[in-house]
Amino acid sequence: MTREEARRWSAEAVRRIEADYNRSADTHLIRLDLPRYPGITLYLKDESSHPTGSLKHRLARSLFLYALCNEWIGPQTTVIESSSGSTAVSEAYFARMLGLRFIAVVPATTAAPKLDAIRFHGGEIHMVDDPRSVYDVSHRLAAETGGHYLDQFTYAERATDWRGNNNIAESIFAQMALEERAVPDWIVCGAGTGGTSATIGRFIRYRRHATRLCVADPVDSIFHRHFADRAETLLPEGVCTRIEGIGRPRVEPSFIPGVIDRMIAVDDADSIGAMRALSDVLGRRVGGSTGTNIRACRMLVAEMAAAGIGGSVVTLLCDGGDRYGCTYYDDAWLARHGLDWRTGAAEVRAFLG
Repeated sequence: MTREEARRWSAEAVRRIEADYNRSADTHLIRLDLPRYPGITLYLKDESSHPTGSLKHRLARSLFLYALCNEWIGPQTTVIESSSGSTAVSEAYFARMLGLRFIAVVPATTAAPKLDAIRFHGGEIHMVDDPRSVYDVSHRLAAETGGHYLDQFTYAERATDWRGNNNIAESIFAQMALEERAVPDWIVCGAGTGGTSATIGRFIRYRRHATRLCVADPVDSIFHRHFADRAETLLPEGVCTRIEGIGRPRVEPSFIPGVIDRMIAVDDADSIGAMRALSDVLGRRVGGSTGTNIRACRMLVAEMAAAGIGGSVVTLLCDGGDRYGCTYYDDAWLARHGLDWRTGAAEVRAFLG
């Protein structure tokens, strides 16, 4: 293939991805009034309505566009990613759109429905026993296939235009514009790569909003420890959260602590309890990382109320719960893993009224 032919292929690939976006509506912003906290409103940015069912759809689109515009991907390129599931599901979707082979390097603990979703979109699975090895294995597979490792953990924070090009922060503020308290006091999100928190935090500062950014993080994650002490960059061996999609054993290159105002560490059992309680309120299942966000929101709202402050808090509904039917929604599975979620669920039911 000549350089000109490769350029035409790349232009067509970008057109396909942009056309797919143009056919999609924005994700919903769900309002939840809190009877126990008059004057404070909670909003959920529902990212489960993307074509691949999660917040990671935005990231996958950005990563593919970034790689295409850097000429890292061509018509014969095998695309590799290290992912616990949702990012790989979304990337498999875009790879199939472009007719490219896609291999996901995933930890052996990844929920089976996520693996099924990757395969549904034409992706291949390469499973590893040690989650810390996903990086090296991904690099090796890229070298062996002559492919490209998308590397979400490095490129997430730079692949998205944080100044406002259909990113999640711009969408949140546009959808909040006609609410009584249009500028949120807090936006709460989790961190897997750190790309979402980097995008939101930079956008807030660029647009000069008074909003503060809180990152909710599993207890067994390095991010909140690094935020408190920059010298901490790696968890002890064997320490690992059970909340898929957020929390990491090492500080990823895309995690930018300087744009974060506060971090709240959440126990895994409390995340699952919050997830189950919110699902009851909404009448549909949500994922575990959404529960982590809700626990942090509960704390922030209580502090606002104690200080006599009214306002709004926005958080992310990261993905639906159907992929976790055999784990977080299976009481026997939770019992086997020692996750006592019921107390946390009761606390969040009271919070949500």
